[in-house]
Amino acid sequence: MTGLPPSSPAPRGLHVITWGCQMNVYDSARMSDVLRPLGYQPVETPASADMIILNTCHIRDRAAEKVFSELGRLRKIKEERETTGQQTIIAVAGCVAQAEGQEILARAPYVDIVLGPQTYHRLPEMVARAARAGGAVIETDFPAEQKFDFLPDAAAPQTPGNLTAFLTIQEGCDKFCSFCVVPYTRGAEVSRSVTSVLAEARRMVESGVQEISLLGQNVNAYHGTGPDGDVWGLAKLAYALAAIPGLNRIRYATSHPRDMDDALIAAHRDLPELMPYLHLPVQSGSDKILRAMNRGHTADDYREIVRKLHAVRPDLALSSDFIVGHPGETDEDFEATMQLVRDVTFAQAYSFKYSQRPGTPAAGAPLQVPEDVKDARLQALQALLREQQDAFNQSLVGQTASVLFTSEGRKPGQIAGRTPWLQPVHVAGTPDLIGREVPVRITERLTNSLNGILEEETVYA
Repeated sequence: MTGLPPSSPAPRGLHVITWGCQMNVYDSARMSDVLRPLGYQPVETPASADMIILNTCHIRDRAAEKVFSELGRLRKIKEERETTGQQTIIAVAGCVAQAEGQEILARAPYVDIVLGPQTYHRLPEMVARAARAGGAVIETDFPAEQKFDFLPDAAAPQTPGNLTAFLTIQEGCDKFCSFCVVPYTRGAEVSRSVTSVLAEARRMVESGVQEISLLGQNVNAYHGTGPDGDVWGLAKLAYALAAIPGLNRIRYATSHPRDMDDALIAAHRDLPELMPYLHLPVQSGSDKILRAMNRGHTADDYREIVRKLHAVRPDLALSSDFIVGHPGETDEDFEATMQLVRDVTFAQAYSFKYSQRPGTPAAGAPLQVPEDVKDARLQALQALLREQQDAFNQSLVGQTASVLFTSEGRKPGQIAGRTPWLQPVHVAGTPDLIGREVPVRITERLTNSLNGILEEETVYA
C-alpha cells in the first residue's frame, strides 16, 4: 500500500505527446485535468508512464504516417514494460484519430484507445472500458453534448508559474475551405458559454497569468451564450475579459476574414489590453483561387479589413497564412498573392505548399500544380515575407517597446520576454523583473529575436 487514504487512487504516470496547433496544447492540458482524479500525474518520459497519449494533428503533410512511426516506438516501450509486469495504456487523440480511427486500430492493434477532439471529456470512462474489455475503445463521433459542459475546472495555469496561458473558447469550423480537413475532424462551430470562459480566465489570473491567448479554429466566429441570455460575439467577450483585474494582455487566434466585424475592429481601438498583433489568414491574393478555396472573401475585402484596422490602431501588425500551388493556380494567380503581400506587409507569416488531404474537395480537383512549380513559388513568397519580417523588426531598433518578462534568458544575467507584437526580446537584467511589464529600448535585431536595454526609469523603479 502507498499510505494514501482509501478514497485516493494509486498514483499513475501520464505522458502526453502533443503535435500541432496551440489548441492541441490546450487540449492536452485538459486531458491531464480529466485524468487527474484517477491518479494520473505527469511524468517526463514514455518509459515511466502507465498511460501515454499521442495528441495528433492532421494539418501537415504525411501526418498519419508520422503517427504510425511514433506508435511503433511506443509499442516497444509498452512491450518492455509488460515484461516487468507493468501495464501501459496507449491512446491516440486529436485530428488524426478522428480521421483515421479504424485505420489506426487495423495497423496498430496494440493501441488501447482512439478518441477524437470532441470526446476527451469521456476519457475516464474509456480507460475503464479498455480495462474491462481488454480490447480497443474507439470514440470518434461528434457527441450531441458540448465537451466543455462536462469537463472539470481547468488547473490554471497549465504549467505552474506561467505568466501566459492558452484558453480555448471556440472549436470547429463551418467554412469548408477546399483544402482543409478541420470541419471533418473538429466538427461544426461551437462556442463555450461566456460564464465558463470568464471563470477559467479568472482562475488563470489568480494563479499569476497576465496574458491569455484565446483559441479557436475560427476564434472570431465566437458566439457564446452570455449571462444575460444573449449571444455574445468575440468583441463583447473581449471587453468583459479586459475588465478582469490583472489580465494585462489579450490575444486571439486563429481568425477568419469573414468574421472580422466592425465591433471587433472597434475593440482594437478601445481596449489597450488587446494586443496590436493579429493573425488573420488570407491564403491567397488571387480572387480566382480564393473562390476555388471557398474562402468567401476577395483580396480587396481583405485589404479593406486591414485598412479599417490600421485606421483605429495604427500600430497594429499582421500575421497571416498562405498556401501556394492550390489546384488551378497560375503564374498570374501567384503574382496576385505577391502583390497582396506587398500591399499589406506582414510582421510574420506562415506559408506552405498545397498538399492533398483525402476527402477534401481540392484533393481530386483538376489542374494540380507540379511540385517543382510549388517549390519555386514558395521560395519566392518566403523570401518576400522574410524581408518584410526583418524590416518590421528593424523598425523597432531605437524605439521603446513594452516587454512582459517571462523567464531567464539562455545566457547568464539575461532575462527574456515578448513585445506586444510577439517578438522575443532579451536584456541584461535580474530575475526579479520576471512577471513585470516594463519599457525596453530595442538596440539590435537578430535573426529571430531582439536585444534591448532597460529604460533608465525601470532600473530605479
